[in-house]
Amino acid sequence: MNFARGNTSGKEGLAWLVRILEINPEARVITTTAYGEIDLAVQAMKLGAVDFIIKPWNKDQLLASIRNVFAQNRIDKADKKHKYNRPDSDHILNSRYPQIFSKSASMMQVLETIKTVAPTDANVLIMGENGTGKELAAWSLHSESLRKNNAFVHVDLGAIPETLFEAELFGHTRGAFTDAKEDRTGRFQAASGGTLFLDEIGNLNKSMQAKILTAVQHREIIKIGTNQPVSINIRLISATNMPLYQMAESFEFRQDLLYRINTVEIILPPLRERKEDISLIADYYIKQYSEQYGKQGISITADTLGKLEHYQWPGNIRELAHAIERAVILNKSGTLKPEDFILKIKVQPSPLMDEPIVSVEDYERKAIINALSKNNGNLSRAANDLGVARSTLYRKISQFGLEFWK
Repeated sequence: MNFARGNTSGKEGLAWLVRILEINPEARVITTTAYGEIDLAVQAMKLGAVDFIIKPWNKDQLLASIRNVFAQNRIDKADKKHKYNRPDSDHILNSRYPQIFSKSASMMQVLETIKTVAPTDANVLIMGENGTGKELAAWSLHSESLRKNNAFVHVDLGAIPETLFEAELFGHTRGAFTDAKEDRTGRFQAASGGTLFLDEIGNLNKSMQAKILTAVQHREIIKIGTNQPVSINIRLISATNMPLYQMAESFEFRQDLLYRINTVEIILPPLRERKEDISLIADYYIKQYSEQYGKQGISITADTLGKLEHYQWPGNIRELAHAIERAVILNKSGTLKPEDFILKIKVQPSPLMDEPIVSVEDYERKAIINALSKNNGNLSRAANDLGVARSTLYRKISQFGLEFWK
């Protein structure tokens, strides 16, 4: 947004945004700056930007934004060229997020709830195992809402260190602390007028929970370095794979916060309970990865689909997508066969998993041990299975004294 030395207004970026869209109206432009303010973000979105990201950006947020922009562009081109036929429209919530497929009764009920709740401003809590599509459900709620033309701000709470929590979520003023050289807009304020998606909300400690509760309850935040409250107008969506009700009973998660965030609750079923959807999802990812890796035309046999439907998919849709991507990359025949998928029918738990789960920390510790054991100590794959950032996994490993896995 700023190119000339000393400029912080964002006017140069806005000028280039207009010029880019004059040259190519179909271009997708993501704007990014360290000097983000609400007015600038709104102006950029009105001029045609598809997203507005504040520096320093969160890696997962940036990648998610790019992937969504890329997917939408590819879908639009496919629509124009009729390159391939997507599944029946009854199985898809909307064309912008084609990853949400279903013909199962349990998932169709979820999609109907999303369609009903989306136009309201009700706070929504999305619960489900890792890899079941909680982020996609949140995106769908936003895209079907009256706020769809405004910002969707995704915050991975598990990836934010406690020391940066307030600065990231509520922002700060210039000089509020060392290295605070400019005013910074927090995620709550950046989402004002749109949707704020708080992912992994179950990972917050009690202090962080209290600060979130105050902001959500009063719909205002206070930046670090000032006592002046700033009003916010957000639609709040939260998500977790943690047992929040059990955590509330053991006073590890605030009951008042739980009641604030779950005006409507959506529970996503695991893939093993919607096996009739596996063929739809597999077809989508085969087409996606075939195009991505230049192997168009790859098909899959009925026996292979049978094998995929028999597997329990502990990592849910994320695991299925990874398995298909690997099979497409290694495939040479143009047809995916059962032997192209090496699936662990039963994951052997670590001996340390024999201990009973007596607390949330114990639950987290055992989940981490299970993921590390399943992935033979590979931290990146374990983090993917757990649905957290690699840095979060590192921090948890140190917290629980599991350094021997590093």
